[in-house]
Amino acid sequence: MRIDKLLSNIGYGSRKEVKQLLKTGAVKADGISIKDAKTHVDPAAQMITVHGETVEYKEHIYLMLNKPGGYLSATEDSVQETVIDLLEMEDAVYKPFPVGRLDKDTEGLLLLTNDGQLSHQLLSPKKHVPKTYYAKILGKVTEEDAAAFKQGVELDDGYVTKPASLVILSADEQSEINITITEGKFHQVKRMFEAVGKKVTYLKRISMGPLLLDENLALGEYRELTDEEVEALQNAKAVEL
Repeated sequence: MRIDKLLSNIGYGSRKEVKQLLKTGAVKADGISIKDAKTHVDPAAQMITVHGETVEYKEHIYLMLNKPGGYLSATEDSVQETVIDLLEMEDAVYKPFPVGRLDKDTEGLLLLTNDGQLSHQLLSPKKHVPKTYYAKILGKVTEEDAAAFKQGVELDDGYVTKPASLVILSADEQSEINITITEGKFHQVKRMFEAVGKKVTYLKRISMGPLLLDENLALGEYRELTDEEVEALQNAKAVEL
């Protein structure tokens, strides 16, 4: 990779600014100054330094965010804050994007990456990657609701959902449940409960395929995935509910 492209990609400025930086002699590969922007380097095999500090370069970044309410699952918005606004600059420079969407008021697990192939794989309708949510429901959730979800319910626009697994944690005037779905229609969980005459008052995603929300992450916090977590996502299989 050209040295100017590498440094520009990880936030050292525009190509023009990087060229100015190179002219100062501050950039070195294995201890040798690089002043020509066209010089090719291999960040995996060479030690690249800027002002004596080692440059860490990675092609892909994988982040697990515990999304708080109030943020859009988008990369940019002219009015509202997005999940990208929660990232440190050192991570934002890799230009990660949300894999799928969580509603603005929904909390929990959101995967951010710049790996388009993995994102496509996880979101492909053919894959049916399961997503599990914890929710609080206004109204008493029953085994009849669970049976209906298992069959698929008709939403307000006439669409019949694929089978979903509903686990009742508590049932009263306000119920608590876990629900697992394999698709991601607009406001799907909320609309499924509306179809059986109930209302979601709180929604939090707790897993996506094999990836579980890290309970140590406070709302708004994130961390990089481990190699094992990335591999598990890459090998995620379709499931039948």
